[in-house]
Amino acid sequence: MLYYFLYPFHIYEPLSFLRILKYITFRSLSVTLTALILSLVLGPWIIRKLKEYQIGQYIRTEGPSSHFKKSGTPTMGGILILTAVIFPTLLWADLTNPHIWIALISLLSYGVIGFVDDYLKVIKKRSLGLKARYKFSAQVLVALAIGVYLYMRADGAFSTTLTIPFFKDIQPDLGIFYIAFVMLVIVSTSNAVNLTDGLDGLAIGPILVAVLTYGALSYLSGNAITADYLNIWHVRGAGELAVFCGAMFGAGLGFLWFNTYPAQIFMGDVGSLALGGALGTIAVLTKHELLLTIICGLFVVEALSVIIQVASFKLTKKRVFRMAPLHHHFELLGWAEPKIIVRFWIIAIVLALLSLATLKLR
Repeated sequence: MLYYFLYPFHIYEPLSFLRILKYITFRSLSVTLTALILSLVLGPWIIRKLKEYQIGQYIRTEGPSSHFKKSGTPTMGGILILTAVIFPTLLWADLTNPHIWIALISLLSYGVIGFVDDYLKVIKKRSLGLKARYKFSAQVLVALAIGVYLYMRADGAFSTTLTIPFFKDIQPDLGIFYIAFVMLVIVSTSNAVNLTDGLDGLAIGPILVAVLTYGALSYLSGNAITADYLNIWHVRGAGELAVFCGAMFGAGLGFLWFNTYPAQIFMGDVGSLALGGALGTIAVLTKHELLLTIICGLFVVEALSVIIQVASFKLTKKRVFRMAPLHHHFELLGWAEPKIIVRFWIIAIVLALLSLATLKLR
């Protein structure tokens, strides 16, 4: 909004300093600070309101017994994250850029799905929340809409071709099947983040690492010179997503202030589904879809642990892990919660560095 309304005035000498709004780097830093401050300012008020309306975390009896003490901790804190992402993005981003609107729509749509799920679980006291088939169908419909839109733009503005990490000459074109691929990426990422959100600060830490990484990738992909040098897809206008990633980073950092162990607030599905959906969307928009499996490798492993556990029990009546997702397995092994969280964060950082290394290891 600031860019749209104020930048045109840079041609007048007294206001020539407004030309700084042209630079994505400046607006990315500005939106990060704005989102961080907004999150820190609104955080205590939202926590107080959630307590006032008794919107507290419901702990399932089949979960680790150590989690019972968390019962009643304010949840649905994803509302704080979404607020601190959306408004700073609208303030600092170039609102004529379609990538920004796609990312915002994805974030908000998955946030609404998560909100309904949380509302039914926490307020209406339905332990399972939104029925799985309705929840999954809604996620698929949002991803389908994004996939169809991008496929319709695959006439030069976008591409249905994939790049494969470590291989520069293998670039398969999926054609119309790219729509299904987009759906797989976005829906699976959304649910993987949701499964990881089980300990204080466990999910938001790797999300911060991922959005910081994708912020850099957005900037590189949107710049024709650097994209050509690194032999990655140049996506016209993708650089503006660095501003959106900056907002997610600032909002997530502010949320972590209250979510760190012992947590004062949980993000709930309204936060985890929204952040996961947004991450998957950014991966698609920047043409780094497969690199997502490395950048978000921690989320992938957490989701796989659930799939393996369920499949193993159905086929052999035996469990591979003491409990799934994987972080619960380590809890039952006797690891302290902060140790699990920090070590998972370290793994996320290492995976992010590895993903950036693939840009030259081709």
